[in-house]
Amino acid sequence: MTQSSSPAIETSHVYPEVAPEVEALVTQVIGRVADKWTMLIIEVLIEHGELRFTRLAEQIEGISQKMLTQTLRQMERDGLVVRTVHPVVPPRVEYRLTDMGVSLGAAFCGVWVWAEAHYERIEASRKAFDSRL
Repeated sequence: MTQSSSPAIETSHVYPEVAPEVEALVTQVIGRVADKWTMLIIEVLIEHGELRFTRLAEQIEGISQKMLTQTLRQMERDGLVVRTVHPVVPPRVEYRLTDMGVSLGAAFCGVWVWAEAHYERIEASRKAFDSRL
């Protein structure tokens, strides 16, 4: 038997029993944050605070008005953003993160930290893989 030069990875984690409705919610939340637009909106709102729709659109390169509208509506439905309509002419609509939206951004901040820490290794792996094709 040959011994691997890679360090052993602990894989025997025991996960607690979770109610089916919680599992469903986790799946939905992962789907929401896996959507790049949601995470970019969270990032922009964390950085800039409350923003008007047009200013938000300007900060997110490549997002269409339709996609921004759909994403913001879903985020509002999920309790991640608050939409405020100011009674002026023309109407002024602003969006800001809720505490839950901020905490979701913080929870997934670890992905960026992980990506930065492993960037060179990932790129080397991709190049090695691609060279075999």
